[in-house]
Amino acid sequence: MDQYLQVFVIVAERKNFSRAAEELHMTQPSVSQYIHTLEEKFGTKLLERTNKYVRLNKAGNIVYHHAKEILGLYAKTQNLIDDLMNQAKGPLSIGASYTFGEYVLPRILATLQKNYPEIQPALTIGNTAKIASLVTSHQLDIGIVEGNFKDKQLVVEDFAEDYMVVVASPAHKFAQREGYVDIHELEQETWIVREEGSGTREATEKMFKRIGIAPSKKINFGSTQSIKEVVEAGLGISLLSQWAIQKELKNGDLKIIKVEGLPFSRQFSTITQTPFQTKSLEVFIDLLHKEKPLTVGFD
Repeated sequence: MDQYLQVFVIVAERKNFSRAAEELHMTQPSVSQYIHTLEEKFGTKLLERTNKYVRLNKAGNIVYHHAKEILGLYAKTQNLIDDLMNQAKGPLSIGASYTFGEYVLPRILATLQKNYPEIQPALTIGNTAKIASLVTSHQLDIGIVEGNFKDKQLVVEDFAEDYMVVVASPAHKFAQREGYVDIHELEQETWIVREEGSGTREATEKMFKRIGIAPSKKINFGSTQSIKEVVEAGLGISLLSQWAIQKELKNGDLKIIKVEGLPFSRQFSTITQTPFQTKSLEVFIDLLHKEKPLTVGFD
């Protein structure tokens, strides 16, 4: 059955029988027969077909979602069995929230490839909610997320501390001050924030409650990089991870604003679906724990 599901997933993702057949090294009639057999098995059509496209119907969407989960479990099981007799190697699917995935993980992956060249990492970057969903559905071996993450379906382990600071353009009036910025002034500013579901957005909302402000001017952006650019341009101020602003601080493009009670810390956590780990996953987690945290000051 797993082969039928594999063919179905490729057809659904390529939206074309010919392209799917080419990728699977099969003939187009063979691919069509696999789909026909699968539809007979479920007793319903799974795809809408025209001369221009192939797309999932409602039943097809259900099968596609669970097929991805089943195939992920099958691959994970095979890797665990292979690992019993072999060294760390093979595919390793990693998911990370934006801050860690974009600013910390590249260095760790470089070390991983240097020490374990037979491991084949594949990285997915998304907000915390997306990464957790992919781990839950067995499409990722491990996720790295921000904040106080809890989920009864997943194994959650804190492994690193992160510090959050308020930043502004060097030309901003707050950047010219020697002392702390008054909290009421912060409330009047335009805040550049991440989207709902992001760990950085969660930290920002917690910070607002912690210092007792409720800013009315908020602009949402979907990535930390875009936030840094608009803050540098003077559009507003933002709360960002110390991991994400090292280059900008060094180059003088951003400046940390002194706020009473900040910086404050949050945790980076690993999330996995099962306590059973491949050797590849074990060595990756070991590298995560060896990553040295940064410290932030106002100097």
